[in-house]
Amino acid sequence: MHVAGLRASVPAVHVQDVKKRYGKPPKGVEALKGVSFEIDEGEIFGLLGPNGAGKTTLIKILATLLDLDEGTAHVAGVDVKRDPAGVRKRIGLVFQEPSLDNLLTGRENLHLSASLYDLPRKVANERIDHLLDVMDLSARGDDRVDTYSGGMKRRLEIARGLLHDPQVLFLDEPTLGLDPQTRERLWAYIRGLREGGTTVLMTTHYMDEADALCDRIAVIDRGEIQALDSPESLKNSLGDTVVYLRGPGLVLENIRTTEGVAEADPLEAEPHSYTVRLAAGVKGLPDFLRRIEGVDAVEVRTPTLQDVFLDLTGRELRDSEEGGEGFTEDYQRMQRAGGS
Repeated sequence: MHVAGLRASVPAVHVQDVKKRYGKPPKGVEALKGVSFEIDEGEIFGLLGPNGAGKTTLIKILATLLDLDEGTAHVAGVDVKRDPAGVRKRIGLVFQEPSLDNLLTGRENLHLSASLYDLPRKVANERIDHLLDVMDLSARGDDRVDTYSGGMKRRLEIARGLLHDPQVLFLDEPTLGLDPQTRERLWAYIRGLREGGTTVLMTTHYMDEADALCDRIAVIDRGEIQALDSPESLKNSLGDTVVYLRGPGLVLENIRTTEGVAEADPLEAEPHSYTVRLAAGVKGLPDFLRRIEGVDAVEVRTPTLQDVFLDLTGRELRDSEEGGEGFTEDYQRMQRAGGS
């Protein structure tokens, strides 16, 4: 296992000016526009972004499932372009889409993966027994996967990603569709990976999950990193309070032009509702309420990561524009090639 608490001589992940385009100008899509960041060993790093933001493209590049056009990227000190096989030996992958063989047992799925990574049989048996126990799957390890619940399959996917003791683990929406109890158990296990020195790069659409798990978060949108910091620092960047207003008589333009308002936006999910940030914070609320008309309800709370995300990426819904195939098809192709 890797030693936690010791800063690596090189970052676990190093990305410098990475660019990627799908198709040719002028109709092509520039999915990444010069992305740069580093992830320390043992860090849980979140990558957040709306559909088409570039996060899928970036992770596929780091996992050697897609070539970059410009820039450099290293994972566990290995260049993804010059030595993709070396990178694959050092990483684990857990995809959003299922990639298990439902006709095999849980244990057989893990043995198949172990053979692709050339793990000695004794080591593989020990690792499989350990991971089935850790994931609370020992009693069902010899049952076919098509009898598993969604949460059990997800835990087995994570066990498979950890089987060869990777230095860096990529988790794509690790708890998507899971019940709250299963999510909490997986959160606890992911936190435990940090103690063992494993570096985790995860994507999620659950803001509470990113807030609870990640040491740092990068928000990516339109192929560029919009912000990168700890969850707490990102939330603090919005100030100490956000005001929520509701009332059919409220007019957005009137709110925005009221003295003391730094920013105001509609809440799409709630008609006649708005978020307001005041230049003076909560201290400016009494004066603001005296100036504005049509307010039926007011709520004041500290900013959340959701507020940060919407502030950085906007509120409109978008369809994916990244192009390319899904993770599962790429992974299966890599597995057929022997994982190297």
